[in-house]
Amino acid sequence: MRAIREYIRGDLIPGLPDDLALICLSRISHGYHGILECVSRRWRDTFRSTEYSGLKAREGWCGNWLFVLTDEQHSVQWNAYDPEADKWHPLPMTPKDNSESSHCGFSCVTVCKKFLVLGGYYVPLAKSGSSDPYKLTRATNDVFCFDPFDKQWSRVTGMRTPRYDFACSVLCGKVFVAGGSDSSNKGLAEAEVYDILKDKWEDLPSMPAPLVNCFSISYDDRFHVIGRNGNLLQYYIFDPSGQSWKAVEDLWQFYRLKHNATTVLGDCIYAILDEGLKTLKISDAEPSDWSLLDGPPFVELPGHSRKLQPTGYGFIGFRRKLYLVGGKGVKYDSDAHVFDIVKFDFTRYCEPGVLPLEWREARAMFRSRGTVIGCAFLEE
Repeated sequence: MRAIREYIRGDLIPGLPDDLALICLSRISHGYHGILECVSRRWRDTFRSTEYSGLKAREGWCGNWLFVLTDEQHSVQWNAYDPEADKWHPLPMTPKDNSESSHCGFSCVTVCKKFLVLGGYYVPLAKSGSSDPYKLTRATNDVFCFDPFDKQWSRVTGMRTPRYDFACSVLCGKVFVAGGSDSSNKGLAEAEVYDILKDKWEDLPSMPAPLVNCFSISYDDRFHVIGRNGNLLQYYIFDPSGQSWKAVEDLWQFYRLKHNATTVLGDCIYAILDEGLKTLKISDAEPSDWSLLDGPPFVELPGHSRKLQPTGYGFIGFRRKLYLVGGKGVKYDSDAHVFDIVKFDFTRYCEPGVLPLEWREARAMFRSRGTVIGCAFLEE
């Protein structure tokens, strides 16, 4: 009866002082917040209070987040996955200026326990809600920041150069960007760095040549940029300590890598190629050849005899695991003799250090499926 009276009186947790109860609640992972807000009005108000978010921010208790955006979400609403709770939930809408456009060609990273979405271009939506490929694109220098403590977006200082399809990586707590294209589809050699603590961008030395369709596989505290200069694949490395770029001549190990199918985990690069999941150890002075870990990650559909090979998925490493999210595949209907595009919402993971490799199923994405156009992990 005493516990009931304390609950009715409004204690956060019966039998505990509110300050101690607040600490207990602040350690609960974000994936559980939605259901716990239904416990009582007091709990709902607590989870949404500045006191709660302030405590988590002071202690650094942000939790672990996997952020994913698919091409099905033209309203630019990201989804977040909580590995501890095995739950997905939507984020608030990003504060972009034009809600009647689709955001593409951006980069996204996590730094200092914040999630950043940088640059890209906006494509006006057709009346059907899909992107209109015949409308002109406009490169942007916008940078949006999601705070996992108060679960809100804000607009921070934009890049000095508007760009899309550019390389982006985090080194020593700062965000490095380079290359890409501008609104006239011209390749860029310019590079810059962002200090999130100062909310300030600074120019870096330009790359030796403009690179388009860039991505980064950065490791060893250096900024690695892979992109194209005309029909040639180029690979440049920027050393922040010496403020200089170096061209990599031997590209045979990297020429088949794709942005959405390559990730760095520990001292290895992992890539999904035509023949399957492969790894390259990068801790050696001279990297060895690629090693095959597993075949292509096929998908089985109920009532369909053939396994489908997904494309357009999100592929990212976190701690000791590799995650594979979303994508699409081509299904053949033998009765109607037609092909159909199937959009996937699955979430899979494996531990590459444990062989033979075993892909396991996690909770499917929340009200989202299809090609993943952005994904990033935030670690507490």
